[in-house]
Amino acid sequence: MYKINIPSPGFGTFRLSGESLKHSIHTAIDAGFRHIDTAQIYKNEDEVGQAIEKSSIPRDEIFLTTKVWFDEFGREDFEQSVKDSLSWLRTDYVDLLLIHWPSPNNAVPMEEYLQCLMNCENKGYTRAVGVSNFTIPLLEKAFSIIGKDNIAVNQIEIHPHFQNKKLVNYCQANGIAVVGYMPLGKGQVMDDPVLQKIAKEHDTSPATIALAWQMQQGIIPIPASTDPEHIKSNLLAAELRLSPEQMKKIAALDTGERLIDPDFAPDW
Repeated sequence: MYKINIPSPGFGTFRLSGESLKHSIHTAIDAGFRHIDTAQIYKNEDEVGQAIEKSSIPRDEIFLTTKVWFDEFGREDFEQSVKDSLSWLRTDYVDLLLIHWPSPNNAVPMEEYLQCLMNCENKGYTRAVGVSNFTIPLLEKAFSIIGKDNIAVNQIEIHPHFQNKKLVNYCQANGIAVVGYMPLGKGQVMDDPVLQKIAKEHDTSPATIALAWQMQQGIIPIPASTDPEHIKSNLLAAELRLSPEQMKKIAALDTGERLIDPDFAPDW
């Protein structure tokens, strides 16, 4: 159905750094994670690269994603920024290269930075390309520029309290895989009584329930954690199946309120 096979769940690295990040990646890989997500703006590609290089798993068995920040969208900066990312990550390629956010106020035309993205794929710097934080109108514009078949992923905010259903459905109907960031809603899912009740029914945590709910819809969540037990339980979400009634109860939790909405965000 999708253009690339992405291991699910993935391990997110937003707001993680230093030795704790490297230790967490080693814990995640040892537990069975094979998908690591980072970005230029996280300023941790060096630690991510070190951790993967020193892991017991070969590089070609790990799915690695990074994202280009909009300060690098100019034609003269884009490719060099990707080469720098590869250097930090200690690899010749990433599996997925994303546009992190659309250019604020269209300061750099989409035609320019999407062509730069395609050039990186054509030169072998990445095996697939995609976008992040793109709305339906922005996706439609991207389709018209580089073709629907060239966009593998849209990475967007998704958690039980913000389900982004219209955009998820649109992406999946068009063969675009959905990677969900902030899948635990900054930890808010832990305090949700509905998720707590369902978690008790499965003898697990509300976090595992939230991840299983996403995966059961074909969404690829990328939770971040430095706690070894949480890392292991996050991976177990792949083995858990929720009943239709439980899925329905979680669907009713949607508040429509985003947690990530910076001033440079697109017109949602």
